Amino acid sequence: MAYTRFRKYDKIITGILAGFLLPAFWYFIMLSIYDGIEDMGWIEPGGISSDFRQRTSALVGICLNILPLQIFKTQYMDRAMRGVVFPTVILVGVWLYIFGSSVL
Repeated sequence: MAYTRFRKYDKIITGILAGFLLPAFWYFIMLSIYDGIEDMGWIEPGGISSDFRQRTSALVGICLNILPLQIFKTQYMDRAMRGVVFPTVILVGVWLYIFGSSVL
């Protein structure tokens, strides 16, 4: 029953949009959390380097692509699952290009 209800969304473009929008959303949420914690005085200003903030926020956003993958899996949306893989691989490549040298 659930399969027929969401069948119209079982498209690669749906997965691609979810794969790019969710990490971008969480990236900015995480940066806002870091700024809020700093403003509340829980950490010293500049106590956590901006490189660490950006690197960690981007990595958390990329890792959260597992959520739409799991949702699409439970709804038997195979094409949308494939669509999430493309942006995830692209984002991991961009992350490694930008932050790879600072990690190694």
